[in-house]
Amino acid sequence: MNKGLFITFEGIDGCGKTTQIKLLKDYFESIGRTVILTREPGAKGLGEKLREILLNYDGEVSSNCESFLFLADRAQHIDTIIKPAIERGEIVLCDRHTDSTIAYQGYGRGVNIEQIKMLNNIATNGIKPDLTFVFDIDITTSVKRVGKEKDRMESAGLEFFEKVRKGYIEISKQEPNRIKLIDGSKTIEEISKEVLSIINKVNSES
Repeated sequence: MNKGLFITFEGIDGCGKTTQIKLLKDYFESIGRTVILTREPGAKGLGEKLREILLNYDGEVSSNCESFLFLADRAQHIDTIIKPAIERGEIVLCDRHTDSTIAYQGYGRGVNIEQIKMLNNIATNGIKPDLTFVFDIDITTSVKRVGKEKDRMESAGLEFFEKVRKGYIEISKQEPNRIKLIDGSKTIEEISKEVLSIINKVNSES
């Protein structure tokens, strides 16, 4: 049986990760693999309810409350979708995961990063992605790509997103074997080739 694989996609809003996820899904399916395409927050079921609160609630949400809502979504996601799929030998492609909470709530909101890491570990039962892609773009490009229609998180302001972007860069330095930082200003085709090259290299080394 094929070995299960867990790959996550990260970056600030408008970085192009959603496009690359779909392209990678097509690639894996073309070689006969079963792929689960999912996201955080908002995986199927309870996660969809939590996503609605996190992105569209119009009242005040404290930084700690926001972090715990993301963690609750993650715990449900791991137990009901990600872990079972990996155990079946499937490939899980996830739009955002633990690194998002560190970048957005830790570096962006100022929540204690070591505490977030500890809580992430509890929420995931220690399950970590085999590979993570961070697509890096500048804030001006992000704003242009997102456009005027913004959800609660997207409306946080330029200074916040600059902190998040720097957070992602710092995270990628801390775990270079797992996290691959990719220049998101390249063309879709160039980025896709780079993603596939990294995956093929990782597979050949495993």
